[in-house]
Amino acid sequence: MDNPQYFEGILQLRNIGDEVVEFIIKEIEKNENINIAKIQKVRNGFDIYVSKQRFLRNLGNTLQNHFGGELIASTKLHTRNRITSKEVHRVNMLFRIPKFKKGDVIDYKGEKIKIMGIHKKVFAKDIKTGKKLNIRFKDL
Repeated sequence: MDNPQYFEGILQLRNIGDEVVEFIIKEIEKNENINIAKIQKVRNGFDIYVSKQRFLRNLGNTLQNHFGGELIASTKLHTRNRITSKEVHRVNMLFRIPKFKKGDVIDYKGEKIKIMGIHKKVFAKDIKTGKKLNIRFKDL
């Protein structure tokens, strides 16, 4: 598409640091087919409007593998292609880094747990019992 305002998806970044922003800029610069329609500052982060949906999904997965954190993808019907009659969707990729990091000790259901790793779920160990836990982000 030649329109500089055109975008197929939004990368929503929350609770991120400069390291994540620099990583994203490098990834976008590697691919000359990607345009940024706009960058919007929002509370706790940024929304980056990206021209290619497939790139956006790959970038979200790369961010999660590299930094750990929560990644949520959602799609929204945008329009219908007049020629093919196919539905055209836009995708939102929410990437959020939790307020804790690997090695931190936090309270979970009244017990102290140590964060062992952060990926699609949070891997932790109960300090008292030594029991290993797999916890979903929304349960924390």
